[in-house]
Amino acid sequence: MSEYPIGPIRVLLADDDALLRMALRLVLAHADDIEVAAEAVDGAEAVDLAVRHHIDVVLMDIRMPGTDGLTATEALSDLAPAVRVVMLTTFGEDEYVTRALAAGAAGFVLKDTGPQELIQAVRVAASGEAILSPRITRGLIEQHVVTNARRAAEARRQVETLTARERDVLALVGRGLSNADVGRRLHLGEGTVKTHVRSILAKLGCANRVQAAILAHEAGLPQEA
Repeated sequence: MSEYPIGPIRVLLADDDALLRMALRLVLAHADDIEVAAEAVDGAEAVDLAVRHHIDVVLMDIRMPGTDGLTATEALSDLAPAVRVVMLTTFGEDEYVTRALAAGAAGFVLKDTGPQELIQAVRVAASGEAILSPRITRGLIEQHVVTNARRAAEARRQVETLTARERDVLALVGRGLSNADVGRRLHLGEGTVKTHVRSILAKLGCANRVQAAILAHEAGLPQEA
């Protein structure tokens, strides 16, 4: 059963660059199921508008004057946890990506993301899944996967708490596959995959799929799948 919001997906654009907001609005206007309901020029305004306009997805710039996107994401995580925040980022911002994960971001898209990829990212975020852009995830994993034997051993120990099927699912999550793609690879229903992912995150103590993907790489799972 779909987890998309009833009616159009209400999106808020939060970026201090007016030209970028215009470009994002024009792209999203091509999707009949997406409505740009509000725009904000800083994090404080984004939080206020997201709550007042019952926003489903926020496309949030990381660096803005005044209240930045990270602070705003943390605030929304407390005030309106149902709002899905997707960070707008560029290459070279891995430090911010890491902090955004901890703040509760649902995922990331690069500012040069193509129109169809951007539209799909909004839809996926609204459905409750994390946005794992392969380009961003690759850099993030390279930054965080360490060669320290103790860390690798700890990651393997954590993974051993999972069932065999959960390890199969985690291995594919580590490759950046969506729930639907995981289901096709393992011949499982999408709902079953979602149940496995929730269990995996709980057992591993991961806040989201990106953290789980990093742990999967540290444990060597993608090579085993």
